[in-house]
Order: sequence, then C-alpha cells, then structure tokens
Amino acid sequence: MKFGTSGLRGLSVDLANCSDALDHLGFKLRDCGTVPTPALALYGLQKEAACLTVTGSHIPADRNGIKFYRPDGEIDKTDEAAITTVATELDRAGFAFVPRSAGMQNQSVECITAFRERNANILPAEALAGLKVGVYQHSTVARDLLVELLEHYGATVVPFGRSKTFVPVDSEAVSEKTVVKLREVARQHGLDAMVSADGDGDRPLVADETGTPLRGDLLGLIAANFLGATSVVTPVTSNSGIEAAGRFSVIRTRVGSPFVISGMQEALAAGRTRVAGFEANGGLLTASEFEVNGHTLKALPTRDCFVPILAALSLAASKRQPLSVVAASFNLPFAAADRLENFPVEISARLMADLRAAPANLAAFLQPIGEVGSASDIDGLRVTLADRRIIHFRPSGNAPEMRCYAEAESETAAATLLHAGLERIRKWAQVG
Repeated sequence: MKFGTSGLRGLSVDLANCSDALDHLGFKLRDCGTVPTPALALYGLQKEAACLTVTGSHIPADRNGIKFYRPDGEIDKTDEAAITTVATELDRAGFAFVPRSAGMQNQSVECITAFRERNANILPAEALAGLKVGVYQHSTVARDLLVELLEHYGATVVPFGRSKTFVPVDSEAVSEKTVVKLREVARQHGLDAMVSADGDGDRPLVADETGTPLRGDLLGLIAANFLGATSVVTPVTSNSGIEAAGRFSVIRTRVGSPFVISGMQEALAAGRTRVAGFEANGGLLTASEFEVNGHTLKALPTRDCFVPILAALSLAASKRQPLSVVAASFNLPFAAADRLENFPVEISARLMADLRAAPANLAAFLQPIGEVGSASDIDGLRVTLADRRIIHFRPSGNAPEMRCYAEAESETAAATLLHAGLERIRKWAQVG
C-alpha cells in the first residue's frame, strides 16, 4: 500500500490514522511523501500497489478527504459504494483500533523521480524558451516540480505567493480574490502566462498574459489536441463547443473522474484507440498510450495537471502569440462558473427535487432569467433557454456547495447569466 499527502494542515494526523488502520489489517506500507496525486497514482500503477492520498484538494483544509486507488488505477463508483457500506457497518458496530504509529519505508524519492521522468520528455528541449511564466505556488504540492519543469523546457520562471498554510484553489471557479492577485502579478512582472494547481496537483490553473484564467475545459481541449486523441470523454459541464473545436469524437458523462474513467473504458471496449478524457476543471486523464515528442506517454487514468499546462504553454510558444489570442482562436462559446459556498446539502437536494418535480416549477424558477427551451438531467439540471443561452445547476459532489454554470454569446452575457442564476438560488433558499 502506497501513501501520499498533499496540503499543509491536519494531514499528519489523518495519515497516521490511515496508516495505523491499514497496519492493523496487515498491509505492508510505503510512504511516498508529499507528492502530487497523479505522481502517486502513476507509482501505484507501476508497482501494482493500492494507494491512497490524504488531501484537501480544492476545498478548505478542514474538509480533508482520502483518494483511493486500486493496483490497476482509481476506484470507481461501485468501489465508493462498497467503502461507504463497510464504513457505515463498522461505525454502527463501534469499531475502534489502537494506534500503533506504524512505521513505513520511505519511497518519496523513487515516486517523484518516476513522475519527473514522465514529464521531462513531453516537449522538445527549449520548447518554452522566450516565455516568462509566473508560478503561483501557494500551498500546492505541485509548486516546486512546476518551477523545475518549466525551467527544464527553457522558460524564465517567476515563483510567487508561496504559503505555509493551506490555500484552497478551485480551478473550475477561480475566486475573484485570486484573479485580482494574478492580474497584479502579471502587470508587475510582465509575464506571458501564469500557472498553478489545486492542493494535490491534479487540477491545472493557467492564466494568460493579463492574469485572466483560462477555463479548465479549454485546457483539456488543448491537451487532447496536443496528444492527438481520437476519442475524448468529458462531463456535461464542459463547454458545449468542445465537439466542434477538437479533432476527436466526444462522449459526455456525469461529473466526476469515476464517470469519465468509465466512459474511457467503454470507448476502449468498443475498439477505440488514443482515448483521453478531461473534466471542466482541466484535469486530464488518459486511457491509452500516446506518442509525444518521440516518447511513449503511458496511460494515466486519473486527473493530471502537468500535461494540460505544458500543452497550453507550448502552443503559445510555437505560435508566437499571446496566450489570450491562442485561447480566443478556439472560438468556444463564452462560459462562466461559480458556486455558493457553505450551502447546506439538504437545501441543495430540496431545490433540485423541486425543479425536477414539474416543468412548471422549472419555468417559474427561471422566469426572471428566460424561457426554458429544453433541459437535460444527466447531472444536475442543464437548461438551454429559448434564446440558446445555457444555464446549469448542480450540487457539488464533495462539498456543501451549489454550483452554477453559464454559457452565452459574450463574456459579459455569460457573467450576467451566471450572476442571475446564483441570485435565483439564494432567493429560493431564503424563501424555502
């Protein structure tokens, strides 16, 4: 059993609890240190070992969770259900164990070296020469490896914002405070781009020369094209323009890496090759091997932030264009996303039940915003309005948050629609 951690608060206690429990069950334990989750997953696959990482990912540190991997990769929804059932039964039975501070062999150097080698040949030498890139380090475990890799490819790197306390960074809904910081640093240092990741390094954050973040689904699109994928799996929350903007067929799923992985497995079973997936947060998953820069990139069916970051920067460098121009060239519909934090799960459930109960309920809820054209219930409610704008309501699957996604004909219109959607949720919660 391989272990990893990410984030900077409360993890030693959480890791000790996990290691003691597994030691109690007779597992042989190996400590891979504080590493990006994709690095731990890759190492587990190479060693055919189960692994877990303790992380706050993109949510506050007091909500640390555990990500589990089987020897053949990330667990699926069936595994999640089984774990929940066993945990419930143990809790009901009053299960307890005596902490023994299990000793673990340290394999952190071997783990991070394998991941470093994976990323060191993705681009040609000096592929990023001429780019001045800021690395927003905050508390992400990817911070030092990002600096190292960008310098390896010839970029001039400006690290900033390193933190000793955990900073939750959600690449799918970047906070206004973070955007202000990025824009200030971009102006101050004359940067061509800025990059970062969430706490455990599986969700990329890339901002252009103005400090404006690129959407994660655009990063996924760029990465899929970079790899030469012919089949791509992505959730319904990814931009509706993906199908027309890539050189691949697209399969849509519910939100969450287990659903994307399941979709990729189905694509492989159907005889498809060069299969990849990405989420709206930009995390890239690969189900096939890909040949890049004369090297074989082994399949890594779990979210990874490094390939999307390198793909986006290399595209800007090769085109000799500002990253903002490169992003605009894909002509995706303008999209925006945000969430209401600390939104009780039970209120989210009541809202979604009410909107699904009858078409009239949904129409009344959206009446101040627009007329309902059609609705999809794959994951949350994704509504196409009569004027072709899109608004999507979805409770978060891993935090007490209500998320809203919007697409419209302009950046301003998308932002306006998003704001209106969030306000409708707030007002419903107050009345309900």
